[in-house]
Amino acid sequence: MNFGFNEEQDLLRSTARKFLDNECASETVRKLMDGPEGMTPDLWKKIAEQGWTGLIFPDEHGGMGLGFVDLVVLMEEMGRSVLPGPFFSTVLLGGLAIREAGTDTQKKSWLPRISSGEARATLAWMEPSAELGARGITLQAAAKGTGFTLDGTKLFVHDAHTADVIVVAARTSSGQNPPAGGQNPPAGGQDPEDGVSLFLVPKGTPGMSVTLLPTMDQTRKLCEVELKNVVLGAEALMGQAGSGWVPLARVIDRATVALCAEMCGGAQKVLEMTVEYAKIRQAFGRPIGSYQGVKHKAADMLVDVENSKSITYYAAWAMDEGVPEGQLAVSMAKAYVSDAYRRVSGAGIQLHGGIGFTWEHDLHLYFKRAKGSEFTFGDATWHRERVAQLVNL
Repeated sequence: MNFGFNEEQDLLRSTARKFLDNECASETVRKLMDGPEGMTPDLWKKIAEQGWTGLIFPDEHGGMGLGFVDLVVLMEEMGRSVLPGPFFSTVLLGGLAIREAGTDTQKKSWLPRISSGEARATLAWMEPSAELGARGITLQAAAKGTGFTLDGTKLFVHDAHTADVIVVAARTSSGQNPPAGGQNPPAGGQDPEDGVSLFLVPKGTPGMSVTLLPTMDQTRKLCEVELKNVVLGAEALMGQAGSGWVPLARVIDRATVALCAEMCGGAQKVLEMTVEYAKIRQAFGRPIGSYQGVKHKAADMLVDVENSKSITYYAAWAMDEGVPEGQLAVSMAKAYVSDAYRRVSGAGIQLHGGIGFTWEHDLHLYFKRAKGSEFTFGDATWHRERVAQLVNL
């Protein structure tokens, strides 16, 4: 496949790079990561004014109606600057879940506000078992009158402490569809995908508490969300009870590809920083970049970066076009890019020598983001196993 970017995508890339260079330099990143929210209201407003928070949402909901590849272009540029804050959680997790699974009323209520930057959202699906896939969703949603009662704990929820609404994945039993829903859920059976439902839980709902967790990568905030006897009306249910896994899986796959793009941008920036340093750092009267060992290391980094971009953009195209091998492309991308970004960021620190090991150097921002992203939505080992299953090995 001969893949190339159109004029609008090239313009989006150049505009995003200029904006982020001006508004999100490393000094700004360090200030933001030390704050509890990871984002200032002023910077969030500027991001929304660029139209980025509504990039992939329909025109009728205040968005720009662009494709997923366009968003991936933007995510790559955000990865170059290690942008902190809730953009990823709001657009790729909570907002995308509402677009994929929400009712017309829910979309009209939330998507325009997300597109304008007025509201933030996130997705709570992982639990203390840390098991990926539908089987890991065990939080119970018991039918109560015309609504549901949720009880359980969600972990590793991105930016839940600043979200105005949280999309919560819970398990409903067969037949637990309130009368107001109008339809019966599909038969239960033993399939773990049956019985997964999605609910919109606004901030401040009684019984829901959010705790900010300590993490290695402070540019990306993670939270624990505890729900104790949280009572929701029928209007909180997204779509049909028990059929939430299919749209949720689409959201996770797309978010995984977007994360890969962000990792590509970070790896590219590390490579550029390292090459520039190798040109000016002198050892034994010569730039260290003139030595064969350094050249080979930098060449390996370049191969990792270019391969990561190729496999990521193919996966983004596959998601946009809905090709049958889309899931396979997603897992192949995540498996490769997870390892590649870790290798590139580690090699960058090594080639910088002593200065690279100090916290004052920006390479550590990228290395910690690489390690955090490596395990988000599954590491390379998990996705290689998924590839094996998808090709029936």
